[in-house]
Amino acid sequence: MRVLLHACCGPCSIATVRMLRDEGHEVTALFLNPNIHPVQEYLRRREAMQEVSRRLDLPVIWRDAEYDPVAWMRQMAWREQPGVRCRVCYATRLERTHSIAARGGYDAFTTSLLYSRRQRHEVIAEVGHGIAAAISDVPTPFLYRDFRTGWQEGIDTSREWGIHRQNYCGCLYSEAERFARDFAKVAGVKEERENI
Repeated sequence: MRVLLHACCGPCSIATVRMLRDEGHEVTALFLNPNIHPVQEYLRRREAMQEVSRRLDLPVIWRDAEYDPVAWMRQMAWREQPGVRCRVCYATRLERTHSIAARGGYDAFTTSLLYSRRQRHEVIAEVGHGIAAAISDVPTPFLYRDFRTGWQEGIDTSREWGIHRQNYCGCLYSEAERFARDFAKVAGVKEERENI
C-alpha cells in the first residue's frame, strides 16, 4: 500500500518508517505541525526531519506554509486541559493528513505519534479511525499500528545520527508542563532572594 505518514518529528519517524516498510508499504511522510512552539524548535525539528528523510531516502511533503502557531493557539483557547487540547491537536493534524492522502490517491494514512510512549495512544487511534469513517466520499482508511515497539530503536538511531531529539511534545502547554518542576525550583529560589 501507499501510506501517507504524518510525521511529528524525525526521531519518531525512524522506527515508524522502517516498520511500515518491513510490512511492504511505500511510505511518504507529511511534515505538518502547527502546534510546535517556539519557531526555533519548529526549525530544529524540521532540520531533523530533513536528515531522517535523507538517510532513509524518504519522500516528504512539507507544509511549512501551514505553520501558524498563533492560529493554533487561538484554536486551543478554552481547551487547554491536556486531554481536551491533545484530542483537538491530533484531530487538526490527522484531518489534514487524511485530506492530503485522499487527494493524493494514497491507500491509507497514519501518524508517527503512535510511536511515542508519552502520547495518548488510544485517543490517536480513535481520532484517526473517526476521521476515516466520517469522510467516506474518498475512502482512505486510518492505518493503526502500535509503533511503540520500536521506541528504543528510534532513540538509539537518532542519537547515532546526531539529530535533534526534543524533550517535550511541541506546544507551549506541553513545554510548560514538562518543565514545571524545574521552573518551580528556580522561581522558589528567586522569591527567597527577593525577600532578603
